Amino acid sequence: MRFVNFLKNGTPRFGALDESGVRAFPGAPTLQAYLALGPAERTALVLEPAIPLEGTTLLAPVRPQKNVFCVGRNYMGHAEEIARARGTKLNLPSVPTFFTKAPTAIVGPDATLHLSAEVSQEYDWEAELAVVIGKRCRDVPASDALSVVFGYTCLNDVTARDLQREHQQWFKGKSLDETCPIGPWIVSADEIPDPQNLKIGLRLNGETKQSSNTAEMIFGVTRIIESLSRGMTLEPGDVIATGTPDGVGFARTPPEFLTDGALMEVEIERIGVLRSTVSLSTRVAASR
Repeated sequence: MRFVNFLKNGTPRFGALDESGVRAFPGAPTLQAYLALGPAERTALVLEPAIPLEGTTLLAPVRPQKNVFCVGRNYMGHAEEIARARGTKLNLPSVPTFFTKAPTAIVGPDATLHLSAEVSQEYDWEAELAVVIGKRCRDVPASDALSVVFGYTCLNDVTARDLQREHQQWFKGKSLDETCPIGPWIVSADEIPDPQNLKIGLRLNGETKQSSNTAEMIFGVTRIIESLSRGMTLEPGDVIATGTPDGVGFARTPPEFLTDGALMEVEIERIGVLRSTVSLSTRVAASR
């Protein structure tokens, strides 16, 4: 099943997408509300009449209550291109390298990303498979890890590379507003029994920049969940971005960065395409 957030009569609704269109769940306005229901209650929900997908505004299918968990340097090709671009020796981590993105960075599919050229001159792209947690859990062994997964979606970890260098850590450069597109929907875990065999890529203005397979991850989904949940509680609706393959802009020769009007398309097999357009301005937004 495909789960979506969408606008209906100007109000955000949570529902499902099928051949007839988009259908809202009554009494479950968000993914978290839906997950709070017991299995029998979910089964008993009667979807509202469908509205056509065409012309419907889709929102980010999930908005976690806390930061998005992310894994750095989790594809061999990406680890190699980072070392090559920096002129350093390849040094692979023995455990997943975790960092986070602020939830205020999240935007939905087909959104325009309003980015400021005065904040950063080096916005980069990163196609990623995102895991959505479906139940409260802690200390999950790898053998049971897929049982806590609700589903999967596409994510673009847009990154300000110059801020990464200046701040000497990843959080600031990863957490600017509108730098975490997610969507277009969540595909339920039962439709993707093996998350380690999915084609993943990114096109920029129609040109392929990233092309890989989740089989190339250094740490697979089960190992990531096992490591992240050790001594730390994961909750329904938490999002884990599992890393990006090689082909990012800063590691190219010469380096490439996002420009005004650029169209990014993250595509993951069995999930879909997440599109985002860049609006690069020279005015910093006023404080809110």
